[in-house]
Amino acid sequence: MRDTAALILVVDDEPDIRALVAINLCKAGYRVIEANSGEEALARVSQERPALVILDLMLPGLGGIDVCRRLRARPETEGIPVIMLTARTEEVDRVEGFETGADDYVTKPFSVRELVLRVGALLRRSHPEPVIPEVLEFPGLKLDTGAHRVWVEGVEIRLTVTEFRLLVVLSTRRGKAQSRGQLLQDVWNAPPTLNTRTVDTHMKRLREKLGAASVLIETVRGVGYRFSS
Repeated sequence: MRDTAALILVVDDEPDIRALVAINLCKAGYRVIEANSGEEALARVSQERPALVILDLMLPGLGGIDVCRRLRARPETEGIPVIMLTARTEEVDRVEGFETGADDYVTKPFSVRELVLRVGALLRRSHPEPVIPEVLEFPGLKLDTGAHRVWVEGVEIRLTVTEFRLLVVLSTRRGKAQSRGQLLQDVWNAPPTLNTRTVDTHMKRLREKLGAASVLIETVRGVGYRFSS
């Protein structure tokens, strides 16, 4: 988990489901807050402004449809992505959810891995990455993203496609810690729960090739990596 990770609100009146979803989101590098009712969900959104809401349709009291409708009615929350989570499978329920403003719809029982991937995909669509400059320059390091070329202290080095993409992802998010799960998604397009040793192995090789410039990549204990310049 990292401070710069997206904050996800999980709203469900079933503690076991909330815990299952929350644990897997945290493993993927997200921060998670929870609510067990519609009223609590609205209060938490107002207080902490999550980047995305996973919202159960069938809630006691104020239901998921009403919660989504209220979020969309407020200027300060209308743009927050919502994934509707429900045991209902009828088309009319899905249509009602989308008409209310839900961005995605997942039926129970569901694959937690798929849900985490949907969260990542929806966040990327809602908060697209800025356009990457063709040339990136840092102390002792230069990248030409168009030509896939890298120089360290004026000397060109050879990187694999994956190593180059890993370096670009880190350098374009400089100052922000990236979890191993997030890097798996963004560099390998792999589930964030995949063996994170993949990231560490490639990072070790990348640092060896960068030589003196490897100091730009910091290890964030218990989290992942951060590019600093």
